[in-house]
This record gives sequence, structure tokens and C-alpha cells, in this order.
Amino acid sequence: MKKQLLLIVTVLAMNCYAQITFEKGYFIKNSDEKVECLIKNTDWKDNPTSFEYKLTEASETKSNSLIFVKEFSVYNNSKYIKKTVKIDRSTNNVNKLNFDKDPIFKEEELFLKVLIEGKANLYSYEDNNIKRFFFNVDDSSVNQLVYKEYKKNNYKIAKNEEFKRQLWREVRCKETKIREVNVIRYQRKSLLNYFQKYNTCSNTKSITYGETIRNGKLSISMRPRLNFSSLTTGNSDVFSSSTLVDNDFGSKTGIGFGLELEYILPFNKNKWSFSLEPTFQTFNTKFTEDTVIYGTVTKEIDYTSVELPITLRHYFFLNDNSKIFANISYIIDVSFGSSFNINSNSFNRTLDINGDNNIAFGLGYKFKDRYSIEGRLQTSRDILSDYQSWNSNYKTLSIILGYTLFK
Repeated sequence: MKKQLLLIVTVLAMNCYAQITFEKGYFIKNSDEKVECLIKNTDWKDNPTSFEYKLTEASETKSNSLIFVKEFSVYNNSKYIKKTVKIDRSTNNVNKLNFDKDPIFKEEELFLKVLIEGKANLYSYEDNNIKRFFFNVDDSSVNQLVYKEYKKNNYKIAKNEEFKRQLWREVRCKETKIREVNVIRYQRKSLLNYFQKYNTCSNTKSITYGETIRNGKLSISMRPRLNFSSLTTGNSDVFSSSTLVDNDFGSKTGIGFGLELEYILPFNKNKWSFSLEPTFQTFNTKFTEDTVIYGTVTKEIDYTSVELPITLRHYFFLNDNSKIFANISYIIDVSFGSSFNINSNSFNRTLDINGDNNIAFGLGYKFKDRYSIEGRLQTSRDILSDYQSWNSNYKTLSIILGYTLFK
């Protein structure tokens, strides 16, 4: 079953990936030839080094790269230009900072993302955890706005905010006050606002690309479910009686309820999300059997827990109202008041249940960002993990309904 689910997820992912819409745009070759085309807009989080395009809707998909192209753009969305710049790739990771306040520049050829064009131009570059801003005025060379965190001593972190002095020297109107520059942060919105004001006071027309600053979205959903669970137990102790320890409790149908907090990540066109979903679930069963040696034996499972799936989800958009999603979850299981009891005339044993963490795979459909249905298959969980000789195999397949309360 797990292999089948993974196969379905893979096939759907491939199909939906192939169905991504290409948007109108252009690219300019190194020879200055401009080519109108359709560009696959993947809403790049990191600055790309290449892109895919079609000359027409019916034509084949081709690719082009930094080597052959000096500029490309998706109309009314984004624009990238090729520049040879000096970039400082020093980390801002607190644990890896050094005592050097000066940037370490290395010359590289990059696609810079254009944020605003005018008398003064602002660009950005992002690669993993590195984010840098660049600028130029009129036809001057493009330079990095310098910002670097460093250790002042073993206990204090300092900031090299040379970018404020750069702006004061090179991007300043006559009426600009020093306090206006001092409050600028090394962030997209803050810098963009400053450059927009400068271009306005310079009486030049400017173009802002991707002016809307995307933020992640948080939603809360109710998620009731129908669980189809099974359990077997065993014991590796050679002296144990298989009559007592080898048990197949069969498949049971139960209900559960989850409350999901989902955060849609602000890139790649809202296709990725993380979620936390505290979920209440139970598995309770009891049966008796008559044995020759032990007489009537009663076996009872009383398993109640709160699962906490930590989920990475990817959406595949079908149209404006419908999308398919696939996810993988790491489930932390916290059981309480749970036990496995074996009772007979001559044998009584109670085992506390404490479930291991496990993995789950899900595939679902969402309509109008409000209603959803998901099938989720969990890998095996050992609920008797506190006991060395005992083993168990607890599996669950869930059908989950969802209703988004806030989005």
C-alpha cells in the first residue's frame, strides 16, 4: 500500500509539474537580440542561473542560461539582468561569525533581480541564506550595498552598516535628512521605499517590479478523520508462550480529530507549506480466548494518544479553485493512560504503551482553499518500545476531511 501511494504521488507530481503555465516575457541575448517568448515563472526564491521558455504555446520547451543571456523578464512580474559584480558572501549565521568587520569581495557574474529602475536602480541577490542588495545611479557601475555582521568580542555582535554611508554619498536628495538614512534597514521594503523617494525627488520616472511584498499565510483548519488501524504484538523471549504474546488484534475503525496550523511559504507561488497538527486518536479493543494451559485469557488494548504531525506539503494547482497536494509528515506520538493487559487464572501482565515516532505519506485535494480531503498512510509504529523483548506493529490509514476556519 505504501509503495502504491508513493507511486501515485510521483506520477501526479510529474503530471502537474508538466502542466505549469508559461507566462509572457522576453529575453535578450548577448548579441542584443530580443526574443519574445513564454517563460516558465517558478517565482524563484534564489536568483536563477537559467530559465525555461517556449516560443509559442505549442512549441517545445527550451532552456537558456546566464552564459548566453544578458536579461530576461516575465511581464508585469519580474526582471533579471546579468551583471559582473563584486559580492561578499560572508555568513550571517551567529555561530559562524568572525571578528573581521570588512566584507570579503569576490567578482562574479550573476543574474540580479531588478527591484526598481529609475535614476537610481536597486537590485537583489539571494542564494540560500545569503541575501545582498546592489545599486547604481544613472550609468555608473553596479555595486553591493554593504552590510555585515561580525563579532566585536566573544559576547557581542556588531554590524557594519556601510550601506547607509553609501546611500548618503550617492543616493541623496538635497532635502534628505541624515536621520532618514540612519533608520533604513537592510531589507527589501525599507530600501525600496528609500529608492522610490529618491527617484521621485529627482523628477525621474521609475518602474518597480514585484512591488507587492509577499508574506507567508497562516491558516487554521479543523480536520476530523476516519482511522483504519491494525495491531500485532510479539515477544522475542524464547521462554514466552506464543499463546500469550503473539497477538493479532485485527483491523479496527475509529475516529480522530486534528487541528492544523499551516504556514504557506512566501515563494514558488505558494506551492510549499509547513504545518503542525495536534491530533487526538484512540485504538481500543478487547477479546477473550480459551486455552488448554491458561484457561480463559483476556487481552485488552487501551491506546489513547495525541499525535503531532510536522508536515511538509507541496501543492499542484489545477485551476483557480482546485489543487492537489502531497505531503510527508514526521509524527511525534504522546500517549497517556494507555496499556496492554493480558489476564488469565495463572498469568497477569500489564504493559504501559508508549509509541515510537514514525513517518506518514499523504495525498489530497483542496477546493477554494476551504474544503479538503486527504488519504494518509502511516508507517509502522512500535507502541511497546519501552520493553526490550516485546515488539508491536501498529499501522493506520486515515481518511481526513478538512475545513479551513481562518486563512
